[in-house]
Amino acid sequence: MVLGVCYLFKLKKGGISIVNNEFKIKQKMVILVGCEESQAVTIELRKLGHEAFSCDLLPCSGEHPEWHIQFDVTKVLKGGYFLAENGDEIYVSKWDMLICFPPCTHLTVSGARWFPEKIADGRQQQGIDLFMCFANAPIDKIAIENPIGIMSKKWRKPNQIIQPWMFGDKAKKSTCLWLKGLPNLKPDITEEPELEYHNMPGGKRMEMWMYKIRCLDAKSGARAKAASKTFPGIAKAIAYQWTNITNNELTLFDTQERGLLT
Repeated sequence: MVLGVCYLFKLKKGGISIVNNEFKIKQKMVILVGCEESQAVTIELRKLGHEAFSCDLLPCSGEHPEWHIQFDVTKVLKGGYFLAENGDEIYVSKWDMLICFPPCTHLTVSGARWFPEKIADGRQQQGIDLFMCFANAPIDKIAIENPIGIMSKKWRKPNQIIQPWMFGDKAKKSTCLWLKGLPNLKPDITEEPELEYHNMPGGKRMEMWMYKIRCLDAKSGARAKAASKTFPGIAKAIAYQWTNITNNELTLFDTQERGLLT
């Protein structure tokens, strides 16, 4: 859905050239953010004017139920008619982009000691199948986020491993990105800054962001929700960089298709 096009061209023999060297299109994209109840990325995409919808089995905690599809995300990948959490009707003919945060419980190496049990009862295979469902989705541009885990061997290595501190958040947490049709994120910071720590008993230290999460109630699910929420800096980088790159690509493609450039 194109909102507006603003070009400044100069006619010349053999075609059209660009005068001001600013070749941009305002493109509203329809984006599915899977396995995201926090709406951290969805909200950043909405700020830029995109039709972004979060989707999760849980109700959203981001306070925008009109942008949330509380449903099995695997049944949303092909588009169709859906109900938002607030009851609004949504129709999507085709998603322009999928950004997904599949559960890592059965895949991350931090839980390797439980792998034999999870392999035996099928939970790990369920996690792999869900991950690959997103990887094989019929969507041109796909990003899948997960911590370091078994998918590097079960499927392929990630395109990129990032840290929250690279985008301005005072935290260290290795985050893998598997990408299709999207570029690597460009960090704002290249040298690891001084991080904040909480002093623990026995002289040990824990990163402050992790300590704050550990203080939350585990039984209510608050701890798990906080741990899975995308860091603010990464959410902003995802929203701006991937939609900006995509818009530039679409601009060139659309113009060439119309025969405006030679």
